[in-house]
Amino acid sequence: MRRQSSHAGFRFLCSAAMTALLAAGLGGCQTMSDVTGSLTSSSSKAQAAPEDPQRAAEVYGERYRANPKDAQAALAYGQALRTTGQRAQAAAVLEQATIAHPSNKELLAAYGRALADNGNSQAAFDVLSRAHTPANPDWRILSVQGTTLDKMGKHDEARRYYTSALKIMPEEPSVLSNLGLSYMLTRELPQSEETLRRAYSNPRADGRVRQNLALVVGLQGRFAEAETIAKGDLPAEEAAANVAYLREMLNRKDKDHSRPPGGKATVPVAALSRPD
Repeated sequence: MRRQSSHAGFRFLCSAAMTALLAAGLGGCQTMSDVTGSLTSSSSKAQAAPEDPQRAAEVYGERYRANPKDAQAALAYGQALRTTGQRAQAAAVLEQATIAHPSNKELLAAYGRALADNGNSQAAFDVLSRAHTPANPDWRILSVQGTTLDKMGKHDEARRYYTSALKIMPEEPSVLSNLGLSYMLTRELPQSEETLRRAYSNPRADGRVRQNLALVVGLQGRFAEAETIAKGDLPAEEAAANVAYLREMLNRKDKDHSRPPGGKATVPVAALSRPD
């Protein structure tokens, strides 16, 4: 039963709480994250967006309500809602937009990602499959599709999607990070570490990749090295927050191993695939 509990401790739980730790702003202890390139296009970002996320939601909400059939307004509003954590509402807005514009691939990509945010992995995968074609694949969407497959426990299939994404965008750190986390989910920790080190060595890797690497190193018992990686070259306050979060995640893993049979497992792993 101990082995059963240990295995459960490495399973991926696609919960809003876990994703929130990794996604929204992404500084300090919120940097333990999965990463994927943005699924929104430059056209939707070309509009001057308010810097404050809440204000952006208000501005885009007004534009959307003035014309709910405006695809770009719906796209911007859906993204703003996701940024402020209103994921169910974002999915609802984007669903209606895709009904009005069933062939708009930008909207399909955003709607699929919103479904993934809400844990609707199979539906997300299906919608994302309509957001690009085999003749013109999008590496960002392929990577997100991989994460939905990981969430469904289809790890081998997920890795084929990451591999396809890497063929289009070689050594892309966000895809490598997702692939590394995929290996972590199946407890292939040396392979996970190797993959995350590849991502970390890329100049385009952000702090979230570093924190994923720190977590994998820590899960292998190399706690001092994990803390050094987590701190990086960050300011003292931010480094301390990252180390505190790393310790919390590793403590969850240790507590999970000591739970009595039948106890509910806590998952000490970073989530997968954030698109922005």
